[in-house]
Amino acid sequence: MSITADASARSHHHPRPDWKTRVRNSVGSYVALTKPRVIELLLVTTIPAMLLAQRGLPSPLLVLTTLVGGIMAAGSANALNCVADADIDAVMKRTKARPLATHSVPKRNALIFGVLLGLGSFGWFFATTNLLAAVLAVATILFYVFVYTLVLKRRTAQNIIWGGAAGCMPVVIGWAAVTGTVEWPAFVMFGVIFFWTPPHTWALAMKFSDDYKAAGVPMLPAVAEPAYVTRQIVIFTWLMVAWSLLLVPAAGWLYLAAAVVAGVWFAVLTHRLHGQVRRGEKANPMRLFHMSNTYLMLVFVALAVDSAIGLPVLNWPWTW
Repeated sequence: MSITADASARSHHHPRPDWKTRVRNSVGSYVALTKPRVIELLLVTTIPAMLLAQRGLPSPLLVLTTLVGGIMAAGSANALNCVADADIDAVMKRTKARPLATHSVPKRNALIFGVLLGLGSFGWFFATTNLLAAVLAVATILFYVFVYTLVLKRRTAQNIIWGGAAGCMPVVIGWAAVTGTVEWPAFVMFGVIFFWTPPHTWALAMKFSDDYKAAGVPMLPAVAEPAYVTRQIVIFTWLMVAWSLLLVPAAGWLYLAAAVVAGVWFAVLTHRLHGQVRRGEKANPMRLFHMSNTYLMLVFVALAVDSAIGLPVLNWPWTW
């Protein structure tokens, strides 16, 4: 068979996608750069924070514009993270299908895309909410990219403890969008997510510890014994539960019940995982990973309902 005939045969068996398919695939790749699953945290936490700040229902338009700006900011941070971590993503089985690892998006294009999203988020927040929300959004992007991704992630096992602070910022931005200020309940909500992040991330990293070892990323489960990791998970979980109760004066009875019941339930799961690891039994850290999402959803949904219709547990003069 001639070279021309052979090429024709390959073309026949693998026809080039039509332009609609190419456009759809390209759009899908750029959307994947923003890590939509990670952005779900934005939706789970931002709206309750805005409801609490308003002490009721804020303007639907304000909620919508804040979510749009937040999605742009988170998408920018995640896209720039993909650019910086392209070499890691290509090595790890969990991330090898990401756009830069598969070369479905050129690295230069991803960089421009991330920067434009970041600039767009600042302009959007400034035009639709206020300057404070805009500045906080940009500060979050810069912290996630330069502090967590470029400095902490590859250098210390405490990377996610401090780097995870970027994921706590949606509640602060949501509060600022409503009030134009940042008050103590916003910092308490920040702290709940801050203490929640290590157990959530380490449970996932336990499952994929070999990936992190192969990529040279010192995530705690990749550099420490499993029993030590699960003990740290238990410690951070109880810190999270205790910290969540600090919000009770600003919230209501439903939030109090959810924070206690869901918190104790989640803590029991962490103790169970720790016990299984210590006894050398087969453990399933992914169950804890998925349940951590459920915990966060339950607590913040309860906070949202309380903020909309409930009464504070303690109507202290300095609270509102």
